[in-house]
Amino acid sequence: MTHQFLSAISVVVPDYDEALEFYVGQLGFDLIEDTTLSQTKRWVLVAPPGSTETRLLLAKADGPKQRESIGNQTGGRVFLFLQTDDFERERSVFPL
Repeated sequence: MTHQFLSAISVVVPDYDEALEFYVGQLGFDLIEDTTLSQTKRWVLVAPPGSTETRLLLAKADGPKQRESIGNQTGGRVFLFLQTDDFERERSVFPL
């Protein structure tokens, strides 16, 4: 039997370091990988603590069209759903 899953979901961001500050610094995600690919590109993967499969690939916008999509990558729909075993703990991080 084959085991398949989504390994990464790309999120277009304006800047790698600002995105890391938000996802890792503020939301508490784990930095899985940060590899330099060129002078302008990096392979940056983050994931919620304890996540073992799906990661977010933080992809720096390349050009005006991609920059326009930042913050509206799904046409205004909810983009990510975080499942947790402790809602109250997460609520303190993500206030309603």
